[in-house]
Amino acid sequence: QVQPVESGGGLVQPGGSLRLSCAASGSGFFIYAMGWYRQAPGKQRELVALITRGGGTNYANSVKGRFAIAGDSAWNTVYLQMSNLKAEDTAVYYCYVDVGHQAWGQGTQVTVSS
Repeated sequence: QVQPVESGGGLVQPGGSLRLSCAASGSGFFIYAMGWYRQAPGKQRELVALITRGGGTNYANSVKGRFAIAGDSAWNTVYLQMSNLKAEDTAVYYCYVDVGHQAWGQGTQVTVSS
């Protein structure tokens, strides 16, 4: 059983930076990919970024050039470095881990406001 646990959300001013972390706890699983989704109030959950075990990455157009996703060497923690944050990045960010099925974290709030 795998359980992703997020950390690193908070309040930041426009133009600022935050780094989100997600650690996959548990045992007996193989991680194929990890990523981040977000959901703003009144909107559908959308993909922000993902990374595969082979190192391939995919980003939403709205965050390209501003966000960077990376996995650690043990491949059980994924990071999302967010820079030049905008008000429209405000959302609950959810980590997911693909172990043959998707496992989701509880979400962490990111608020971009002056």
